[in-house]
Amino acid sequence: MMIQHHILYLEACTSGLTSNHKESFMRENSTDVAIVGGGPVGALAAFLLAQEGIDVVLIDQNAEAIEDYRASTFHPATLDLLAASGVTDALLSMGLQCPVIQYRDRATGPVAELDLSVLSADTKYPFRLQCEQFKLTRWLHEKLEMMPSATLLFSSNVTDVQANSDGGATAVVTSNGSESRIDARYLIGCDGARSTVRQAMGINFEGYTHPEQFLVAGTQFDFKGAMKNIQSINYTADPDEWFLLLEIPDMWRIVVPVSPNVAASKAQSSDYIQRCLQNICPSDQPYEILVNSVYRVHQRVADRFRSDAVFLAGDAAHVNNPLGGMGLNGGLHDAFVLTRELTSVLRNGGSSTDLDRYEALRRPVAINDINATTERNKKAMEERDPSVRSANNDRMKRICSDPTLAYEHALDASMITSLRATGLLPSR
Repeated sequence: MMIQHHILYLEACTSGLTSNHKESFMRENSTDVAIVGGGPVGALAAFLLAQEGIDVVLIDQNAEAIEDYRASTFHPATLDLLAASGVTDALLSMGLQCPVIQYRDRATGPVAELDLSVLSADTKYPFRLQCEQFKLTRWLHEKLEMMPSATLLFSSNVTDVQANSDGGATAVVTSNGSESRIDARYLIGCDGARSTVRQAMGINFEGYTHPEQFLVAGTQFDFKGAMKNIQSINYTADPDEWFLLLEIPDMWRIVVPVSPNVAASKAQSSDYIQRCLQNICPSDQPYEILVNSVYRVHQRVADRFRSDAVFLAGDAAHVNNPLGGMGLNGGLHDAFVLTRELTSVLRNGGSSTDLDRYEALRRPVAINDINATTERNKKAMEERDPSVRSANNDRMKRICSDPTLAYEHALDASMITSLRATGLLPSR
């Protein structure tokens, strides 16, 4: 049965593939694994499968990787997990190593600092690596274009996903006004919080949406020169307008909450962003704003991560606020676990029931670790009660000044604890 191929940019996106695989994909309408969503999680899943020689089709609605500055933190646990694949070395070449996390109070200044070097015996990477997520995505796309078992379909929109009677799944794809159908033994939805795959499978996305939106802006202003004792990673608590200030290779990222009463268009205006930045660090010159965006923030987890041959990963499966840098990392961990289980089935003769391990391992982490931790972080950052804020500051001082408590907190914050609990990383 022939695929009715009308996929824009197919030749450009498969130029690095061997002629045999390209001709096979043009001739057939099936693949081992179809992945919907070509962001960092979907691209990583495709890359890990292609490394194992598994035929994979990566489908993305965009013409190329978009420049998204919402996530830039890669934790030590993630770098350990991806080291064998070559991804970690690529990230290290593109990122900024930041060993110290600073906690501040807008009214009183620095509260405490957590030095991740306490993890030197637990990880090869005792630091947070700051690297814009789209740089990883672009690197993965470039590698996939050269891998014989991978096909990339850009500018292609999946409008529906259907379960097949034979146990597989079909993605209905539109591109340039034409429709195609791609059959897959397994399909992974990595298509974000509004996932078409999740909705097609009738999977609930339980949780809530924060009333405020988040503003992300970027500037090359020298915060280290202007702010006393500032670190590359800092969380500054404030009852009216907390902020997250992160140094990345090209600029500083600033994240601030936007009141529900402020329209997104106003929050992205020069006057509004200048006001936010001047409140963080007064300057006699206007800030140069390089990038900015406003986005909704959710705390949600899908009630299932699997529906027969269809799986969810990344934001399609769970979303959370960025306070802790756990969303992107959790999605990459999803991709690692799921591709490991799929490889076991497709290459090593494992049973399809073994794939149930994916949800069993990852959904509890999404609920009890990622969502719970980021909720606690946000609550502490925006706390209004002065006595509670003072107690929070005292607690953080005590943790960071006590070697045992600092070590345990570093294990949790770096996501090593959660990966050890599920057997993905060895215990010390």
